[in-house]
Amino acid sequence: MNALPAYRPHRLCGFAVSALCAGLVSLLAASETAAQSTELEVGRTLTGALAAGDTVRYAIETGGEDFVLGEVNQISVDVTARVLDPDGREVGRFGGLGHGVERFGGRTSGAGIHTLELFVSGEDAETGGRYEITLLRHEPVATDPEELADQVMSRFDAPHSPGGAVRVWRDGRTLFSKAYGMANLAYGLPFEEDTRTNIGSTSKQFTAFAIMLQAERGLLSLEDDIREHIPELPKFEHTIRVRHLITHTSGLREFLNLLGMTGRRLDHGDWIDRSELIDIVERQPALQNEPGAEWNYNNTAFGLAAVIVERTSGQDFHVFMRENVFAPLGMSGTMVRPSPRHIVPGMSEGYTPGPDGYRQIGDFGGAVGAGSIYSTVPDLQTWAENYANPRVGTRESIDEMMTSFVLNDGEETGYGYGLSVGEQGGLKRVSHGGADVAHRSMFVYFPEINAGLTTQSNHAQFNSGVAYELAAAFFEDAMEMEEKEDAEESGEFDQEDYDPEAFDEFVGRYAMDAASNFILTFTREEDTFYTQATGQSRLEIVPTSDSTFRLLAVEASITFRRNPEGDVDRLTLHQNGDNDATRLADDEAEGWEPTAEDVADFAGRFFSEELETFYAFTVEEGTLVLHQRRLDRAELEPGETDQFSGGGLSFAFERDRNGQVIGFYLSNVRTRDVRFARVP
Repeated sequence: MNALPAYRPHRLCGFAVSALCAGLVSLLAASETAAQSTELEVGRTLTGALAAGDTVRYAIETGGEDFVLGEVNQISVDVTARVLDPDGREVGRFGGLGHGVERFGGRTSGAGIHTLELFVSGEDAETGGRYEITLLRHEPVATDPEELADQVMSRFDAPHSPGGAVRVWRDGRTLFSKAYGMANLAYGLPFEEDTRTNIGSTSKQFTAFAIMLQAERGLLSLEDDIREHIPELPKFEHTIRVRHLITHTSGLREFLNLLGMTGRRLDHGDWIDRSELIDIVERQPALQNEPGAEWNYNNTAFGLAAVIVERTSGQDFHVFMRENVFAPLGMSGTMVRPSPRHIVPGMSEGYTPGPDGYRQIGDFGGAVGAGSIYSTVPDLQTWAENYANPRVGTRESIDEMMTSFVLNDGEETGYGYGLSVGEQGGLKRVSHGGADVAHRSMFVYFPEINAGLTTQSNHAQFNSGVAYELAAAFFEDAMEMEEKEDAEESGEFDQEDYDPEAFDEFVGRYAMDAASNFILTFTREEDTFYTQATGQSRLEIVPTSDSTFRLLAVEASITFRRNPEGDVDRLTLHQNGDNDATRLADDEAEGWEPTAEDVADFAGRFFSEELETFYAFTVEEGTLVLHQRRLDRAELEPGETDQFSGGGLSFAFERDRNGQVIGFYLSNVRTRDVRFARVP
């Protein structure tokens, strides 16, 4: 599932993480430090040692747009590798695996010398140790789609690495299908094309499809009040209808985000039972938004949709899906895993890098409906073929699933029923990605040419978005040359010609519409531009047109937007979807600088009846510090008056009429305004 909030620091591929999960990271042109570097040559292994504070540099000379792949054997030291551009700016980083062999790879974008820096990280930062580095491949970026797929997947294609699979099809014919790396490191089992893999939130389209089947059978209506099927749910001010569940517009709390607030360590395998979803909704005091008024990615809603399928069919969800969908379509390798304790024959184990090697973390609990489907790449092709020529379900239902939902104000969301709806190369594209704890997935389908592909992996650092790059290669004949927002790539925009002073009209602070105390701050230092999210480190951005910018360290971009008067008053953050933000007025933009006395007002203990959870705050050297029994200690940064953020959370404190702090409202984007009250 796309489970954790977009701005949690530990979320892979999130705003707070560097390009660990970037797949192919763009390695830009020559570095000024190259003269002090040792040149890497294909097939030659170099041995070195790193002490605390040391940095070792290696150079790779390229003649144009090349593909580079190498690996570092961390014999007795945890190594982080980073790539620098010609001005010494970091543009790529690889790390996270503290022991064993870790690969690095990417493209170059021009001729010159590219510099790779190695330094000690993790638990070895104070000691150091030995390593080996080998350049495995150095070749032109492939123009043949199949060879490009091999390059894209090469970082994960080794006997010491979790792997993955790619499958591409068109008009019922398989164009390419190949597996890479390992499905199980403990037993040395390779990833095969028929390896069952947790597809995470890619499962949501199946849940929506089940709802549509029940609607076709007259057992429910998309306009039903969900309380008709789950009467124990509370009656809110506004009615939540079945349609709102499968379009992410219900206004319900997102349960994984909510449970994370309680100290449940989802990244450590804490147990979640499906029954908790209903309990969570029962305890929610009010909706976060009127149903249909706002799109907010929501796993709770899809979990409830699965419950509705069960109650209208009289079957457990995994039985319903097997008997009504998978078996009739011949998807013999696909199943719903009812819980992380149930056995999945022939499954891939999910792995995430850790300080002492790869770790098995397992799957999210309570994910049925929102995730929990294991499938194979051949079965996902079969699924797409049912979209093209329905054998189960109707053409009308499938077309409705692939139509963007329209909000109450008339704005389209770009999301149908369990499917993202967009465009690529002039073609309609429906897709959905998935991310459980460690598994990664992407399903892409182009209905106008009856073609698609899927990428799957059991490596937490895998970037499923490479599916779009591969689609452009395999279906190039059917796609138009895109007018990219990133005009730099199309040759229409020269970054070197950008006037740094033109950035000044963007400088300022922008509050995310989904969480007003989560703020992006934009600054300029001479000809270098930065953005900084609340509670996170500052990141460099580069222009890609006169109003769009790309973050160098993470997979994200920014589009600044003007009002009818021509003033920049909004922006859109493109990362895991589009997230809008509103510019703060000049008096707000200066922020709040609390005194030591101000900070002391917030110290104390607070309790949430909804979460049944205590938070405590102390003041340490003038900084407000969060403590919770299972959450990591977090130093908080001030934002607007009486607001702080840190640890992936935002706090808006509340005062009484006498100015005394009596509580706060807690948010983390997908779950908002959970109240805590001060306790003695």
